[in-house]
This record gives sequence, structure tokens and C-alpha cells, in this order.
Amino acid sequence: MSTTVLITGGAGFIGSNLVRLVLAERPDWHIVNLDKLTYAGHRSTLDGVMDHPRHRFVVGDIADRATVESLFAEARFDTVLNLAAESHVDRSIDGPAIFVQTNVQGTQTLLDAARRHGVSTFVQVSTDEVYGALGPTGLFTEDTPLAPSSPYSASKAAADLLCQAWHRTYGLDVRITRCSNNHGPRQFPEKLIPVVISRALADRAVPVYGDGSNIRDWIQVTDHCRAILAVAESGRAGRTYNIGADGELSNLELVRLVLEHLGKPESLISFVRDRPGHDWRYAIDSARARDELGWSPARDVGAALRATVDWYVAHQDWWRPLLDRSAS
Repeated sequence: MSTTVLITGGAGFIGSNLVRLVLAERPDWHIVNLDKLTYAGHRSTLDGVMDHPRHRFVVGDIADRATVESLFAEARFDTVLNLAAESHVDRSIDGPAIFVQTNVQGTQTLLDAARRHGVSTFVQVSTDEVYGALGPTGLFTEDTPLAPSSPYSASKAAADLLCQAWHRTYGLDVRITRCSNNHGPRQFPEKLIPVVISRALADRAVPVYGDGSNIRDWIQVTDHCRAILAVAESGRAGRTYNIGADGELSNLELVRLVLEHLGKPESLISFVRDRPGHDWRYAIDSARARDELGWSPARDVGAALRATVDWYVAHQDWWRPLLDRSAS
């Protein structure tokens, strides 16, 4: 029996990789892909699959009730995978209002529609940033208190709480994923790894916040997407699942790894003024996802990061026009 799934934000980095994975590995799934096509969502992420017979692309805003209601009434979705979000921390500091509109009001709009139209499963794709910062030891678990530091992470935490409320109050089957930093193909070029690659290839200074000691836990995007599908298919209603690959690196270590793989000198590194409210360390305990869902990352962190660098080197025709557009 076929499954009709709404993927929101499916023209973004993680969303487009999820669309590709579903089309490749779930032959009975039919996708409606709703994306607003903001600066970070663009049709080129879907090159080769845009016209796939099991993929329908719709330009629209998850906070637009008329658009959302029309789609839910027409398609009668079995599953919603909500990846639509404003996601850049620096942009949230400069202009938080759109983060509240999309990440909070948009999620509420989707939850309301899912409840009215009898959606079986709603997966909210969140972030480890809702937990705030860790000290030098320890890991985020699903029981770690929420302590967001930026307008971005606060908006995602608010959306997560709405999801929990819709489960407890209305009985909607909502499942939440909180993932560590993603890397891989087709990431918008303002993010850290594409920035390092693009600047290093041009022999330009590579900016690093503060002293570069901030630590992030990295995961390859397809490993994350497989976890999302595992949660959708095998997770428990009302449950939160942390997703990570034990890939802790300081920002400075990451930049050095990229420069070394590109054969570029470390003299390109330029330390810049730190970001306001910059969380020091993230690290994910993904034991629940591994034990309950049988999921685990397939890729070694170092090898996966080098493969990501190789993809950007080989696909400069994809990201250079986006870089030029964002700079204009």
C-alpha cells in the first residue's frame, strides 16, 4: 500500500537529501514537497528528481494557513516530515522575527492541519542547539533541559514544545528528532564547511570565530536522513530521539582538516570576533535511536568529511552561482 508523505523544506540542504533518499529507497512513498524557496532553498538542490513521478513540488509557506489547508485536504497525508525552518544562527541574531514566524507559527499551522486531517505520524526535525551548551564533559540526552542561546534555537525549542503539547492535549502522534551538525552535498554556501572550502579554493582568508575552540558534533546528512526515516517508521509517539555520529571536532580542528585535504596552508585561517551567545560545545548521546530503532551512522566522521570536501570541489558549478547570488 502506498504512503503519501509531506516533506516540508524539501528544497533545502537536509530536506533535498531526504527527498532523494526516499525516492531511491521507498518505492511505495509518494512525496509532496512544500518549500518557500527562501535564500537557502532553491530548485537546483532537486536537479534530477524534480520531475520524478512520485515527487510533486509546491512553492509555499508553512505559515500560510490557506496553502497548508488546501494541500492537506487534497493529498490526505499519512505522514508529515517537517524540515522547513529558518536555520542560520547569525541571521537569527540580526532578524529574529522571521524565525518566529516560520519555525514557531509555521509548525503550529502544520500541527493544526495534521490534527484536523487525521495524519498518522508527524515528525518534527529539530536541533541539538535547543539544549544550549555543554561543558568539557558529558553528552546531550533526550532528558537534558532545554536552554536555547540564540533566537534560532529558541524558536526551534518553542516548536518542539508545541509538538509535545499537540501530542499530550490532542493525541497527535508526534515524534521529535534532534540532530547534531550536518555536512554533505548541496548545503547552502554560507554554512561553515562550504565557506571554508570556497574561500580556501580562492586562497582567501578563512574566518574562524573566537579562538576556534567551540566544539560541534558532526554527522553526514544521509546518515541523518536515514535516522529521520527510522523515527517515522519505527519510533514511538510522543518520543524524542537524539541523532549523532560521535563526531566531535573543534571548529579549528575542522578547518584544519578541510585545509589539509585541499592542500592549502593554515596561514589562511583568520580569527574573527566571536558570535554573541556562541555555545561552546555540543555532543549527542544517540543511544535511544540506536537501541530502539536499530539505527547507526554508516560513515566514519573523518572519511565522511573528506568525501564532503571532494563533492564541493567536484561540483563548483552547483555552488558558485549560489555564492554569487547571496553576495549580490
